[in-house]
Amino acid sequence: MDNTYDFAYGWLLNAICYLPLVGALIIIFFMNKEKTKAIKYFATVVAGLDLVLSIPLWFLYDPAGSAFQFATRFDWIPSVGVQYIFGVDGFSILLILLTTLLGFISVYSSYTAISERQKEYYVFLLLLQVGMLGVFSSLDFILFYVFWEVMLVPMYFLIGVWGGPRKLYAAIKFFLYTLVGSVLMLVGILALYFFNAGGIPALGLSGLGNTPTFEITVLYQMAPHLAAIAPTMAFWIFLAFFVGFAIKVPMFPFHTWLPDAHVEAPTAGSVILAGVLLKMGTYGFVRLSIPLLPQATKDAVWWVVGLSLIAIIYGALVAMAQKDMKKLVAYSSVSHMGFVMLGMFALNAAGLRGSILQMLNHGVSTGALFLLVGIVYERRHNRMISEYGGIAKVMPLYAMFFMIITMSSIGLPTLNGFIGEFTILIGAFLANWWWAVFAATGIVLGAGYMLWMYQRVFFGELSNEKNKNLPDLNWRERMTIIPLIVIAFWVGLYPKPFFRMMEPTVNRTLECLELQAGDAEGAAAAELAMAQAEPVGHSGDMAAIEGIEGIDSTGSTGSNGDQPAEDATSDNEE
Repeated sequence: MDNTYDFAYGWLLNAICYLPLVGALIIIFFMNKEKTKAIKYFATVVAGLDLVLSIPLWFLYDPAGSAFQFATRFDWIPSVGVQYIFGVDGFSILLILLTTLLGFISVYSSYTAISERQKEYYVFLLLLQVGMLGVFSSLDFILFYVFWEVMLVPMYFLIGVWGGPRKLYAAIKFFLYTLVGSVLMLVGILALYFFNAGGIPALGLSGLGNTPTFEITVLYQMAPHLAAIAPTMAFWIFLAFFVGFAIKVPMFPFHTWLPDAHVEAPTAGSVILAGVLLKMGTYGFVRLSIPLLPQATKDAVWWVVGLSLIAIIYGALVAMAQKDMKKLVAYSSVSHMGFVMLGMFALNAAGLRGSILQMLNHGVSTGALFLLVGIVYERRHNRMISEYGGIAKVMPLYAMFFMIITMSSIGLPTLNGFIGEFTILIGAFLANWWWAVFAATGIVLGAGYMLWMYQRVFFGELSNEKNKNLPDLNWRERMTIIPLIVIAFWVGLYPKPFFRMMEPTVNRTLECLELQAGDAEGAAAAELAMAQAEPVGHSGDMAAIEGIEGIDSTGSTGSNGDQPAEDATSDNEE
């Protein structure tokens, strides 16, 4: 398994991540808060440049290579093994492109939605983008955790300052839920770190005696040894990661913060929250939990899939009962992210591909839905479905755009949602056909609540006098929606480039699952060797586990181990 780095164009990834930070600092120190027009134009230019800078990643990335590309690496806190490591694969690039696109759209769509404290608002939007881009670029655990926490603060203020009537309640709830998950994730990170190094003598836990490091690619190689030597510890680490990431997804029953945050957040906050922040949880599962803890992942499949199926059906049923358009879209996210988790934990190539693609699809379609709901809210300051009806007569272009995105959300063929859900269902069927049956029920319910909402809002008599003079979309509003519609058709009609970009990630993840040293004989031999080994203090010393047949110090397996990496990769490709 090749976990090396390609350092070509490493400056580009850093420029993409930190350009919004430079823009935020310029606004803070050099721009007068009274010059609101200049501030929002400058923020738009910064977000637009960030989007333009990120586009070359699509063309320069080589999907044929398994290395993390555009890498940067140097020591940060060498005394404890913390490094500054940036690098991406195709999965990360897709999420970075989604982040920069939605970041630009969020800034551009806020011109008329935000009228108070505009300087602080655009600063927080740009800082939020720094945190999100850093999470998708980091390959050191501590660096990853720093960016994970950096993201939390701007979103808290965006909801708490510019949100709706219950904004403080929603902001505090969001902050507390996410903080609890972050602390548990940090505990899991430290447990991996100490197991790879000298262990935790106070708890009677022996380590591998390696050089202390938080480097994610190095810890990938530790996964087979952790599964063989300390399966109970691996399970508890997986549980810590699971809670941290499941809160962010959010999975049932950790989802209760999401509807409040969505409903109270400003439109741009909802777009970023649905489009990018939720993907940080699923990204954590694919990048960290599954490759680092393969046996614990397999042991947890049934209850994770069970929670995912509950989320699919429960989210759809609750969405159907909503009277508020924004809350309906929020609960639809619970259902759609259940699909993402189902495909991921099918633990096969089709499921993983569909899961990754559906992350992008959800960001595009649900982000667009929040934008569209926000547009009509700016005109009426009311999101209740009962307040509308027949507005297609006065807003025909708005109605057309809303219909396209509605079809995208429910998975109509030729649009992006169909490709993602269809691939996930294939993966689910290959794992257990009952999973696919229950998931398909969620698709039917999803079509029901989306079409019912559309019918009540856009068709029928235009009876409400307040709706008779509603203006249709202006040019700025059209420009925020059209790129998302184009992407929806692109993915729906020609998804091959997207599947090609994610292939190294899918192969690496499946390879880690195949490399786990989970057989009873290998585990017993590993435990015996660890028990007989003396404490190791030399950096990089793998004497505690070397000599076990089937396991060497590089993390590869021998003749009595599981399938070699090369064979696993070729099988996946076949």
